[in-house]
Amino acid sequence: MRILVMTAVAPERDAIQRGLGQDSRFEYALAGVGLAAAAVNGALELAKADYDLLLIAGIAGGFVGQAEIGSLVIASEIIAADLGVELLDGFSSLDELGFGTTRISANAELAQRVTAALQAAGLQAQVAPVLTVATATGTAATAAALAARVPGAAAEAMEGFGIATAAQQRGVPMLEIRAISNAVGPRDRDAWRIGDALKALEAAGSVLAEVL
Repeated sequence: MRILVMTAVAPERDAIQRGLGQDSRFEYALAGVGLAAAAVNGALELAKADYDLLLIAGIAGGFVGQAEIGSLVIASEIIAADLGVELLDGFSSLDELGFGTTRISANAELAQRVTAALQAAGLQAQVAPVLTVATATGTAATAAALAARVPGAAAEAMEGFGIATAAQQRGVPMLEIRAISNAVGPRDRDAWRIGDALKALEAAGSVLAEVL
């Protein structure tokens, strides 16, 4: 089995790699920050070889009441939550406009199996929608709007949909796992726990090495 692991930045890659260990099945690449860079770099990496699975990994914001800081979210769907048109009476997604789709489903069986293994290892993990946004949320109003737009959304990041689009075009199954470092909403850097999120990502990697 050949698995491509993509993260936005090097600290995320290093954390998941520490957990996965010296397993030759896993190869690593950086996606860069943001949907556009992630889509381009995802396509370039996936064109280099035939992969059996794409693992998107990293830290993310968690929606209050859905995902606690330090917990793990495995994507049921990867959703480009702000890709659409803002109208006088609200927001319309590409799906609603009939111009395409903003939703990519992860491998459901694999997501459930990984989540069960993480939970069995004593880690706080759940399967839920993970949002991809172009601009990280910085207000309570935007957080509330996104939560209403995608009921049950647990996490917000900036790369998943771009990488997943590349994988979908290549026919490669995908899995996105996010460790929560902060709450989605007002940007309170003093409350961020990036170190704890990276430790959770590393712990998840040690479980993934056994499950995948």
